[in-house]
Amino acid sequence: MLDPLPGDIFRKGQVLNNTYEIEGVLGRGGTGEVYRASNRITGRVVAIKALKRELSANASYLELMKREEEVRSISHDAVVRYTDCSQTGDGHVYLVMDYVAGIPLSEWLERGGASPRDLLVVAHRVAEGLVATHERKIVHRDLSPDNIILRDGRPEEAVIIDFGIAKDSTAGARTIVGNDFAGKYEYAAPEQMHGQAEPRSDLYALGASLLATFRGKIPDVGRSPGEVIRHKERRLDTSGVPEPLKTLIDDLTQPEPAQRPPGAAAVVKEIARLLQPGSGAASHRGRSEKAGWKPWLVLLPLGALAAIAGLWFFGAFGDWSRTALPIASPYKLVAGVDGQGRATLIGFAPDADQQEAILSKFTQEVGHAPPDGTLTLADGAPSVRWAEDMAAFFALAAPLEEWKLEVADRTVRLTGLAGDIKGREAAVTRFAAAAKEAGYQPVLRIAAGPRDLAPDQLKSLLVPLETCGPLTIQPPQTGTYPLGAMVSIRGNVASSKDIHAVQQALAPHLGDRELRFDATVLNSQLCVVQELLPDAKQGPMTIVLGYGDKSEPNMSGIYSVGDNPVIDVLAPATLDEGYLWVAIADVTGNLFNVLPNIKRPNHALADLGTLSEGMRSIRVAYPTAEGAVDPAKLSFAVDSTFGRSLIIVLQTNEPLFPELRPTTESTKSFAEDLRAVIAMRRVSVLSIATRLIDTRN
Repeated sequence: MLDPLPGDIFRKGQVLNNTYEIEGVLGRGGTGEVYRASNRITGRVVAIKALKRELSANASYLELMKREEEVRSISHDAVVRYTDCSQTGDGHVYLVMDYVAGIPLSEWLERGGASPRDLLVVAHRVAEGLVATHERKIVHRDLSPDNIILRDGRPEEAVIIDFGIAKDSTAGARTIVGNDFAGKYEYAAPEQMHGQAEPRSDLYALGASLLATFRGKIPDVGRSPGEVIRHKERRLDTSGVPEPLKTLIDDLTQPEPAQRPPGAAAVVKEIARLLQPGSGAASHRGRSEKAGWKPWLVLLPLGALAAIAGLWFFGAFGDWSRTALPIASPYKLVAGVDGQGRATLIGFAPDADQQEAILSKFTQEVGHAPPDGTLTLADGAPSVRWAEDMAAFFALAAPLEEWKLEVADRTVRLTGLAGDIKGREAAVTRFAAAAKEAGYQPVLRIAAGPRDLAPDQLKSLLVPLETCGPLTIQPPQTGTYPLGAMVSIRGNVASSKDIHAVQQALAPHLGDRELRFDATVLNSQLCVVQELLPDAKQGPMTIVLGYGDKSEPNMSGIYSVGDNPVIDVLAPATLDEGYLWVAIADVTGNLFNVLPNIKRPNHALADLGTLSEGMRSIRVAYPTAEGAVDPAKLSFAVDSTFGRSLIIVLQTNEPLFPELRPTTESTKSFAEDLRAVIAMRRVSVLSIATRLIDTRN
């Protein structure tokens, strides 16, 4: 699954229709997204194709969704099963279908090809699916290697899907939908170029897909609609393809539909025979001719051919040939630069001059030319200023760190990444104004960076804002915070105003990330000590609170009048180096030196506490009943002095102070002496632990 982005239609954990819980993103495209989800009632894993809100009211795109949903009536293992078509409260139309765990046939293509027998197995399975589809009077029209999924990677488990909405912008496989043409140029049957599609059109697409996958190369069918049409009028080059796969592809990809097999059922039967041991090319050719697959030959007298050729040479059919070209609807262009600096430019231009102008401006803004053959001549541009409009959009998008521009008729979508929030705001304002002035409807989804944010970048901003000891940043899992992450900061502050100051200082640097600041406001007396505590690592010691008259722990640290707090310091049994100093600073400005003290002078860590199950437990505040019997055991009860007290535990390599300190002293005197010790660097603090006690009425 893909990493989540702030502008995704759905988020992980979101539940649709009280049933489908989103697990992650499977694919994104110009018009929608595909998600993996699970049915909370049955546990079944599904795929959800969601149409973006601004297109969910577009009749053309809704027609596509409804056409897919018609497959719901088909029950066959080779055809993806659709179970629901619905709409969210905020307007997103979505389809629910089976989740097919596997790889697309296009992955074999990208890896450089596949074996003839595996492709025959795939073809047999897909043809079975087409039998079921065609029986319901449904023509796929967009069959291609990326719309055939091999469940668990097995050719005999091929499944026909249609994730076209999530793949509108896929380089090298241009899906065009309109009244005149639907499909991918590379695999579409010749009749589809003239707006006609029938069941045998899917057979042609199957054959073209088999050939491309065998060769491991997307077919080059030309750079303009005219070149594509002329390419489709010719037989596909199957030289080098071994029999019987070659003959099967030749039969499936006859330019004339009448010359192809009569239906998918005939293809299933023939491939089943070919997969039997001992079958070969010769027997296949004889079988196909007997089955009636032999093309009808239409012969014209040589004189008539010569006359037609002469008229063509003098341009008699110029206008006619132009009207035969496919009209792209919607009229599209996709351009952009990704995070690795790789350029994309796919789409249409109305004539050669505008084609050159678009290519030139894109190259100027990006710094290098896009891949060859990505901009195709086609009719249907929504503006005579198409090239000028695209050039203006390129210039406005180029300052973004990465960007993707998707234009479909009069809708222009810009997604991308700005360096920070201010950069995002400026880009949105300028682009929206320019698009509306040019007559386009802008749709903007620009994330605010940086893409990766290191904790050290934030630490330098926090240090000047520390008013009551250090503020600590919870480190991210991967070294940096990605977009959409939560940045967690903990610490103490001297007033509530300090919380707002931290939030204001960090906000411009976070981009599209959330800030969680777990701050505790302490009184000035506690902050005096807190600010002087050394910047040592926290742990591995833990302070555990309890009650003197009951065995349950106090997880909150909140005590009421009359309660008897019990305090334990827990540490791994292996932690036996150095010395322990424990003090409690209370709300009145007093500080109690709990360990060591005159009645308990030994504070070498190795001699303290009891060992059990790998842990050392050191009690530093006891039940009042024990304190009454043994004066060495400090105990106390909460009185009417309410507020927060700070427990401080320091592990040092040498005793923190050269002599014992009084059991009770002022916070100020302790802080002054602690400052002097730290300045002399006579003692090293190995670790530190702190915890608050909150006494309330």
